[in-house]
Order: sequence, then structure tokens, then C-alpha cells
Amino acid sequence: MIEISKKAQSVIHQMIMEKDIADLFLRVGVEDGGCSGLSYTIKMDDLLTEEDEILPTETFNIVWDKRSFDFLDGVKIDYQNQGMTGGFTIDNPNAKATCGCGASFRTANYKGSRKKCD
Repeated sequence: MIEISKKAQSVIHQMIMEKDIADLFLRVGVEDGGCSGLSYTIKMDDLLTEEDEILPTETFNIVWDKRSFDFLDGVKIDYQNQGMTGGFTIDNPNAKATCGCGASFRTANYKGSRKKCD
């Protein structure tokens, strides 16, 4: 299960409302890449596929593809204010190693395909 903090839900809900697109949701996923081997993908989307799983929240849906779930099970997404800016944080109990910026990781069972971070 993916857990999302109230603060992160509030920020995401505001972002979705600003887009003003019907049925917009938060898509979370994992793909090969990044300096540790696997990278998170987080974006707004409005197209579902047959491979998608849906987790409703009070104000929007969180969607992920079935392949990503093993890497995302137990993930906690939060939003933290940092000075004059803020950002999303991901706490992933499946990650056994992460890169310095926190954008990529690897698990004990899968190392992914390492690529230089942008």
C-alpha cells in the first residue's frame, strides 16, 4: 500500500485543481534508470491502462502500474517546506541503496539499469 501524508495530499490536490482537467490523478511509478538503477516517476495523468491499480484518497486518486507495485509497496510520500521552496519526499522501505539526491534507488532483489542522472 502507498501512504501519502495530509500535507502532500493538500499540495497535490491544489496542483490538480490548477490544471482544471477532468479525471486528473497522480501517477506514481518506477522505471529503470538513475545512478542507483531505479528511478521514481511522479506525474499528473488522466489516462488509465489495463495494468493500472487505483488507490482513492479524499480528493484524488493515486495510480500505479502493476509492475511498479513491488517497488512501491509501503512507500510514504510527504511534502516538506524547505526555506522558500518545498518538495516531495519518498520514504521507501524497499530501497536498500539510494543516490545522493534521493531520486533513484535499488532493492535487494533488483538493481535496475544504472544511468547517469540528469
